Amino acid sequence: MARIVMKFGGTSMAGIERIRNVAERVKREWEAGHQVAVVVSAMAGETDRLVGFCKEASPLYDLREYDVVVSAGEQVTSGLLAITLQAIGVPARSWLGWQLPVHTSSAHASARIGSIDTDALNASLADGKVAVVPGFQGLADDNRVTTLGRGGSDTSAVAVAAAMKADRCDIYTDVDGVYTTDPRIVPRARKLGKVTYEEMLELASVGAKVLQTRSVGLAMKEGVRVRVLSSFEEHQEDDRRDDAGHRGTLIVGEEEIEDVERQLITGIAHDRNEAKVTLTDVPDRPGAVAHIFGPLAEAGINVDMIVQNIAHATGSTDVTFTVPRAELARALDVLEKQKGPIGFDRLIHDAKVAKISVVGVGMRSHAGVAATMFDTLAERRINILAITTSEIKVSVLIHEDETELAVRVLHTAYGLDAPEEAAA
Repeated sequence: MARIVMKFGGTSMAGIERIRNVAERVKREWEAGHQVAVVVSAMAGETDRLVGFCKEASPLYDLREYDVVVSAGEQVTSGLLAITLQAIGVPARSWLGWQLPVHTSSAHASARIGSIDTDALNASLADGKVAVVPGFQGLADDNRVTTLGRGGSDTSAVAVAAAMKADRCDIYTDVDGVYTTDPRIVPRARKLGKVTYEEMLELASVGAKVLQTRSVGLAMKEGVRVRVLSSFEEHQEDDRRDDAGHRGTLIVGEEEIEDVERQLITGIAHDRNEAKVTLTDVPDRPGAVAHIFGPLAEAGINVDMIVQNIAHATGSTDVTFTVPRAELARALDVLEKQKGPIGFDRLIHDAKVAKISVVGVGMRSHAGVAATMFDTLAERRINILAITTSEIKVSVLIHEDETELAVRVLHTAYGLDAPEEAAA
């Protein structure tokens, strides 16, 4: 017998028929003798609909009341799933975020989970019942409902798994695992049987959309074994296993992966949600860069790639960096207001860029990863606008129109293509 958390996203919960499919999957785990807790998202599109209502009611809505409204989506699906499970003979009970409770910070619309009381949850599981928990929501110290921000249900699922000391957290989505890159761009992309927490965290942070970054960070911190698999496979478990016999993709610690150095590169991610900003003729003196990035940080704008050119003979330098594309207008406004203290000449921006990243823990023990990337892109005359690295990642900024070509040629260059018969 194992303790399992099963998490289902919005597409899996989009309507009663899909909820019935979820209930059958839960029933199979329950009939196998496992203790099962289920974390659910709102129906696909429902959170957007509720957010729209808030904006219609008032553009300057109270975030405390916003949380009350948007958390209703998960409340509906958790109740419907409990009813559906009961109808097929599975004893089930829903537990809302405030009923457990899930304790969070008081940062409404972007709260962080502090702790989860599990006494009632453990008692319910021990009694043979399936516990259904709405993701995305919690309770602040002042007893106000909070939400965790978009994509927060993945984080809820990992937090519940950590609190109840689950053996595994299964996250069901619309893909059957984590691939070496986006299969829509590279049909010969391979599904990975296992990925380390660090690799998944890097992949998620640089554009891979399979898991929410916060959930991966929490799983790594708490040591929660996470499995990603599809909720739309119908009785194809054997067909969907990889060469090592895994169904879906396991995200685990390095100690669970044999010969972690064998695979140099695990995956290639791309992100079109970047914008490039360049400040020309910034005075080359101590504190100049702080005048740029301090105000951006105060405005809550995350800066990613940073390049400072060699100082000009005039005693100035150019500084280039990237921000999320959605934050470009705010970033430009902040910088224009700081033109005097910064002392730059021109403010240039470009939203037609994309970030391409190669990720793999094997980089720690292999040289030449970056050189292969640069040589491969140069052969296709793809210009690199900026570079950033970490211990297990190299990212470059290129023109947006060259995104798919870059992903394809790099996937081949690092030997990640599946054999043609496997991709067919």
